[in-house]
Amino acid sequence: MARALVRTALTEADAPADRDTAELLTAELVANAVEHTRTCAPIELVVELLADGCQVEVHDGDPRPPGDLTGPHDDAHPDPWQEHGRGLLLLRALSSGCGHRRTERGKAVWFTLPARPAAVPSRGPAV
Repeated sequence: MARALVRTALTEADAPADRDTAELLTAELVANAVEHTRTCAPIELVVELLADGCQVEVHDGDPRPPGDLTGPHDDAHPDPWQEHGRGLLLLRALSSGCGHRRTERGKAVWFTLPARPAAVPSRGPAV
């Protein structure tokens, strides 16, 4: 549901950010929030359109910070058998910025995506 909400928000606003990447990273943040938050605690999704892209935040009721969002790590060769930990790797690798902050009810984990480069109309072969 979170993926669809982000795609719809970015599409309806004709946001310049990459929708596929926004969906993927949102799904990772929401999955982490679901895994680490009590079942009755709400999870909130916030999409903010920026002049130069977008920012997505996922709020949850767990005040503990997520894993290290600042890198660098030895992420070039993650353990292929490890079931967890790739979400933050994707977040660091695909976003233009990411982080977390405490909130009154827990924390917000966020990422920003830059605007996609404008498509340049192709010119025919040089004559």
